[in-house]
Amino acid sequence: MQHTTLAAALLAALSANALANPQALLPPAEFTLDEIVVTATRIPTPDFTAPYASEVHTRKQIEQSGAPTLYDYLSGHSLTQIMPSYGNRFSQLIDMRGYGLESGYESVVVVVDGRRLNNIDGVPQLLSAIPLSSIERIEIAKGGGAVAFGDGAMAGVIQIHTRPHQGVNLSAEAGNFDTRNGSMTAGVTSGIAHLSASVDFSRSGGYSAVDASGHKDTSLNRNQRLKLSLKPSERLTVYVEGANTHIDTRYVNTITQAQFNANPATASGTYPNQIFNVGSASAGLDLALSSNGRMGASFGREDKSSQYPTWGSTYDTEHFDLFAAYDTGRLAARLGMQGSDGTRYASSNKTRKENRGVFFTGQARVGDLTWSAGARHEKVGYAYVPNTGTALFRDKHLNSWDVGGNWLLSQTSSVFGNLTRSIQAPNVDRFFDYSGTFNGLIDSAKATTLTLGLNQRLAGHRIKASVYRSNLTDEIYYDAASWVNTNIDKSHKYGLELQDAWKISDALALTGNYAYTRAKIDREDRGNGSYNGKDLPGVPRHTLALGLNWKLAPKSSLNLSTIWRSASFAMSDFDNNNAQKQAPYRRTDLAYRQVVGQIEWFVAVENLFEQKNGIWADDNAIYPVSFTRNWRLGLKADF
Repeated sequence: MQHTTLAAALLAALSANALANPQALLPPAEFTLDEIVVTATRIPTPDFTAPYASEVHTRKQIEQSGAPTLYDYLSGHSLTQIMPSYGNRFSQLIDMRGYGLESGYESVVVVVDGRRLNNIDGVPQLLSAIPLSSIERIEIAKGGGAVAFGDGAMAGVIQIHTRPHQGVNLSAEAGNFDTRNGSMTAGVTSGIAHLSASVDFSRSGGYSAVDASGHKDTSLNRNQRLKLSLKPSERLTVYVEGANTHIDTRYVNTITQAQFNANPATASGTYPNQIFNVGSASAGLDLALSSNGRMGASFGREDKSSQYPTWGSTYDTEHFDLFAAYDTGRLAARLGMQGSDGTRYASSNKTRKENRGVFFTGQARVGDLTWSAGARHEKVGYAYVPNTGTALFRDKHLNSWDVGGNWLLSQTSSVFGNLTRSIQAPNVDRFFDYSGTFNGLIDSAKATTLTLGLNQRLAGHRIKASVYRSNLTDEIYYDAASWVNTNIDKSHKYGLELQDAWKISDALALTGNYAYTRAKIDREDRGNGSYNGKDLPGVPRHTLALGLNWKLAPKSSLNLSTIWRSASFAMSDFDNNNAQKQAPYRRTDLAYRQVVGQIEWFVAVENLFEQKNGIWADDNAIYPVSFTRNWRLGLKADF
């Protein structure tokens, strides 16, 4: 933790230096922070009075960070653990509240403007398809969202809200390792219509040595998005949207501990080459029935292909979302129906997953108390149809519910509590082992989670603290010892989360986030009892994220951030007996911004202290990640 401590000391030194200027940094007598609204229940609620835990990242924080992609921002500035999927930077593993790197992404729902990114296959949500320049706010609800979002919302929900474009915004940047990033967003409003479009690309020449075939771990990512909104009346809004993502990447194989220690850029074998294409289209409407009532509907389709030189798979998913809502400010309710149909096409079989869910959630404000409650019923159907042999079918009826409350103790403090029952139905790839052989239909996971928390507002401070406990049955995981996907009979998780946003003045702001997480396997028949009582692998006990933003002058600022995650057991080490552990993750980023006229210039340095990071899948099976010091120089312009 040496360089993280140094970075923390640097944060303190910068603060002390800034505080030496009392005229610039004395806080006003009555200092308030911008109000934050959260929507995990799909009922907009001020964060201070919300009956659940949340972590929110604003557009201003995103811009100040200097991060080039959503992956870089979340991995370096949030308590959510996000790492490249087995070396693939464009496919990110997600762990929140101790569900582990191997399968944690299946236990969190990721939503962009109400559209789910969760897949029916074993590929994580495609964060790389979301341009960071288009994001207005990132809202992370921890342990919440099971009723409104359904299947998969066991750890919580990550909601990404994009911003409408007006005018033209251009950005371009270049850096070492032949890095090139660029984006263009444009929007125009004419009468009842608003049209917005965005194009972005990201390219890297690779960070590791040339492989056995003469290639480096190069990558290319292109995204295009077009949206047309019509507002024929004050009450009605209609939209249609289309998007396309193309990824062509070569990513690293595992290396040994000795190779990693000597040089993480060491090449091993031939880098896998994946070409990934996703096309999506959606349409929807929102109709205000009265000053308090609304209804809406959305429909969409996604087609995806993942191709390697010798094999590939294609997937298509259709989805719909219908709702009716009523909100007076003190009393709110939402009734919804959601569904998705997804199919995986392989050379020897076709596998299908269908979801149908109905839910109701309500919220009431009575004096200083805010109460919420909701319930959901979801039917999940599976069909496995091989080219030869017997087809298998299964239907599951699953229920989720949620009750919570928030008590406003004063204008500066509140307490909240939330008890949730959530479910996760397995994706279709979980029915196949490592070799692609069908291993049977496994069970759905269930979790009951209790969260208790405190909000505190002081002069310039926004403080949140929460503790939680989750009891699970049939937690889904991949058992590397037997090469099959299966269920943990019984497990539990508990932890502590602390957040502090301290706006010392208009010139200086500090953020601090800490999480303590434990994930335990209570009972699992596999391993002949050797897994019982052990820690779930890939879950760090401690995560610490610190940040400083210093406004040096009216048109220039400096942003420094550092994150540290403690060691954990390697991803396949369910009996906690491996010789090698997942090493601590350390990273410090620095960004400087300067506005000259209509152009903002910036320079950013990632992994300032050149820490060597990796993902330990097993003994001597390490995927090196974030092990180089990367610099970028770029500009942004608004017209």
